[in-house]
Amino acid sequence: MKTANKLNRTTYGDIFLYVIMTLICIIALYPVWYTIIISFNDSSDALRGGIYLFPRKFSLESYKTVFQDKTILKAFAVTILRTILGTSTSVFFTAMVGYAFSKKHIMGHNFYMVFGTITMFFGGGLIPYFILIKNLGLYDNFLVYIIPSLFNFYNMIIFMSYFREMSPALEESAKLDGANDFKIFLRIILPLSTPVLATIALFNGVGHWNDYFTGVMYINNASLQPIQTYLYRIVASASASKAVVAMPAGMTAQQVSSNSVRLATMVVTTFPIMCVYPFLQKYFVKGFMVGSVKG
Repeated sequence: MKTANKLNRTTYGDIFLYVIMTLICIIALYPVWYTIIISFNDSSDALRGGIYLFPRKFSLESYKTVFQDKTILKAFAVTILRTILGTSTSVFFTAMVGYAFSKKHIMGHNFYMVFGTITMFFGGGLIPYFILIKNLGLYDNFLVYIIPSLFNFYNMIIFMSYFREMSPALEESAKLDGANDFKIFLRIILPLSTPVLATIALFNGVGHWNDYFTGVMYINNASLQPIQTYLYRIVASASASKAVVAMPAGMTAQQVSSNSVRLATMVVTTFPIMCVYPFLQKYFVKGFMVGSVKG
């Protein structure tokens, strides 16, 4: 009898937790779903309101506007290029530094660790950073997306913790075969570090893809702005949801409003990173586990 009551209490508790988690998921996901259904609805019809679960009048005109706009396509190309280059260079450079810091015998190890930890909590501020970017010639330059993000101290700590968990016998056997440190890093350490590499790549990739602030602050050339900056400027420049954006030839002002174009652009910019994330989620969890290991 006691066992049955205990089982019932556990079952009721599980049901309660399932209900709560379902409600939380609905609250978190509904804004995304609402954005999608409005973007697929006819814009003039959407202004009437009353759309909650499914498009009332299905239309692809907003997406046609998005993909016919050459400025949006250029912004997409910039975003894709900066994400690929910025992620690959940052992961490689940070991993290389993390491998070096995984060796406690290197000169100045403790000093650099303390110095790097301070930079995680304190910065020089926006104005000094802007002046630095300007003096380095990175203002209005594509490299402003790449060079400042080459190294991240927090990511370096994750790499360092992971590399320290590897068996020293791997490096010792490679050195007996005549391999130097760089060759060991490239041919042994990196191939065995897929989980942490995927995790840091996910961190960097999402950061590059979602970053709009860099384009707003340090890019004046419209051909160099990423898609998130373009979307930010669309949202910021619209005075009202009924304001009409520039239309491609043959499209009337009543067919597409600035609000529908903004929502369609949001869906298009979010979709690629949503497709990538599920494939890297298991590595994402492993990365947090690695970061929690005491180095």
